[in-house]
Amino acid sequence: MARSVQEVAADVNIAADDNGNRVDVGRHRRSWRESRRSRHSQAMRVLCCLLNWRTPDMTLQALDTLLVEVRAINARVPGSARVAVVDNDSGDGSEAALVKGVADRGAADVVEVLQSGKNGGYGFGNNVALRKAINDGDEVVYLLNSDAFVEGAALQTLLAHLEHNPQVGIAGGYIHGIDGEPHPGAFHYPTIWSEIEGSVRFGPLSKLLKDKVVPRPVPTTTVHDVDWVPGASMVIRTEVLKHIGLFDERFFLYYEETDLCHRATDAGWQIAFVREASVAHIVGATTGVKNLKRRTPGYLLDSRRHYFLKHHGRAYLWAANAVYAAGLASFRLRRRLQGKPEQDYDRALQDFVVHCVKHP
Repeated sequence: MARSVQEVAADVNIAADDNGNRVDVGRHRRSWRESRRSRHSQAMRVLCCLLNWRTPDMTLQALDTLLVEVRAINARVPGSARVAVVDNDSGDGSEAALVKGVADRGAADVVEVLQSGKNGGYGFGNNVALRKAINDGDEVVYLLNSDAFVEGAALQTLLAHLEHNPQVGIAGGYIHGIDGEPHPGAFHYPTIWSEIEGSVRFGPLSKLLKDKVVPRPVPTTTVHDVDWVPGASMVIRTEVLKHIGLFDERFFLYYEETDLCHRATDAGWQIAFVREASVAHIVGATTGVKNLKRRTPGYLLDSRRHYFLKHHGRAYLWAANAVYAAGLASFRLRRRLQGKPEQDYDRALQDFVVHCVKHP
C-alpha cells in the first residue's frame, strides 16, 4: 500500500585536481587513515545538506526524518552531526518558513538555514554547504533531496560504511518510491552506446547492450563497482572534495553527480552502493521532470552536452548526438505505428535537434 510523505516522514596514487596539479591520492588516503586511527573513539563529523527551492513544507518533512538520525549520532558523540538547509534563492518566503520551521522543532542547535544568494542550480546550492563543511573541518557531507525521506538508520549505515572502507570516497543507498517500488540507485556512465539504447528502446537491442544501460539493475547487496550514485541520498568525504573540487556549477541540473563521481573515480576512489541504507523518494517532486506535457528543459540538454564535451570531447559529442537523434526518430515512428502511449517530452526530437544545431 502506498504511504504518504508524512508516514514515510590497485589504487591510482597520482591524479590531477581541477587546476592540473599533481595530487598524491595514496598519500592523502594513508594520512586520512592514520588520522582516523588516532581518533578512533570519535564519530566521523558529518554535515547534512538539504537544498530547498520553493518547497519549504516538503523540505521540513525531509528534515524531520533526518533529525532522528542527527539526534541519535549526537547522543553518542555530541556535536558530530549537523544540518545545513540551503535555500536556493526561492524568492517565495521559503527562507523565513524554513527558519520558523527549524525554531518550531527546537532544532536550532543542530540546524542552520543558509541562503545561496541566487538560484544557480543543484550543484551551486549544494556547494554552499560543501564549502561550509570543508571550512568547518567536517569529514563527511551527506546530501539528501528535499523530496527524499530517511528510513531507519540510513545515514548511520552510510557513515559506518565509509568508516570501514577507506577506499570508498562516495556512497549512496537504496532508493524507493513512497509506493515501495525500487528506484534506480546504481548507474553506469553515459556513453554513445547508452545513447543508442536509451533512444531506440528496442528489446533485443537493449538486451544486447544491457551492460551499457545507464541505470543498473538495483543491486541486492552492497557493491563497490558502480560508476555513480544519485545525489538524492549521497555521502561524500570532504577529503575527496579537497582533491577533485566541488560540484561543477556549469551543470544547472542533471549530470552534476555523474560528473563528480567520474572525477572521483579518475582520482582513484571507489563509488559504493550500500543496500542497507534506505530512503524514500518522490521522483521529480521539485523539478516536474515526470510531466511529459512540458517541453524538454533546456538545462537538461545543456548538462548532457557539457558532460559529453568534458569527459569525451567534441567528436564524441557529435557522434552521440547523431545516434541519439536517429534512435529517437526510429522509436517515435515505431511508437505511432504500434499505437503506444507517449514516453517523451512534448516535441522531444525537435527540441533536441534544435539544441544540437544551436550548440554544436
